[in-house]
Amino acid sequence: MSLTDTYTLYNGVKIHQVGFGTWQSADGDEAYKAVKWALEAGYRHIDTAAAYGNEESVGKAIKDSGIPREELFITTKLWNEDHGYESTKEAFGKSLEKLGLDYVDLYLIHWANPVKFRDNWKEANAGSWKAFEEFYENGTAKAIGVSNFRPKHLDALLETAKVKPMVNQMFINPSDMQPGVVEYNNDHDILTEAYSPLGTGAIFKIPELKEIADKYGKSPAQVVLRWSLQHGFLPLPKSVHEEYIKANTEIFDFELSEEDVKTIDSFHGKAGLATDPDTTDF
Repeated sequence: MSLTDTYTLYNGVKIHQVGFGTWQSADGDEAYKAVKWALEAGYRHIDTAAAYGNEESVGKAIKDSGIPREELFITTKLWNEDHGYESTKEAFGKSLEKLGLDYVDLYLIHWANPVKFRDNWKEANAGSWKAFEEFYENGTAKAIGVSNFRPKHLDALLETAKVKPMVNQMFINPSDMQPGVVEYNNDHDILTEAYSPLGTGAIFKIPELKEIADKYGKSPAQVVLRWSLQHGFLPLPKSVHEEYIKANTEIFDFELSEEDVKTIDSFHGKAGLATDPDTTDF
């Protein structure tokens, strides 16, 4: 196993099984350097979003890397202000322009039920998804999916969708495994991507995790990323520190025992829970 190993989405598109996250990486030098270091460390899957405000820096780092485009997997996301058919088309064009790309490998609806569309979220998502299907059909998005969608939001989307989502990117880590959503994803051939796989650092405060990490001669971060892979998730670790970016790639030379996986599974609620998409204030 390595960083270039892939999962295969139901439409045949291959997606690297570990991606590099850029949430909270500030536009400019910080995001640029983080993505540059990630690519140098062997990552080929980079995840960004319009809402992160760093698509231009991410795109510049990709371009400057000199890595052939076909070797990379790039994801971005539609922000909450831009739901609906026409707005989605406009927003997608802006993202491609900022990234400096002709296409993305994956485009996601970032949140299911934003404040702006709370009274008509189903219709707004359906309009966006119609545009997503067009991007998919014309090849400007090789795969399409969602983020932070629960079963009821996916059910509503599938009522009118011609193409079902290929990915659902969610807050998944030992503190919140969201088993109901993961089961739904699995039943519908939707890959579960795990953002904040390290609980935005909060999992490092769990003493039992440190004990397990010491046993394997690994860091808690490396253990949790390994745990994520052993569950069949696709983790998206994020860092702006070169040493941690590199360390987070060193997760393929060990395997957690079944007992240790179960212990880590038991950490529910110890490092925060997923945000409810129906009660967000954005």
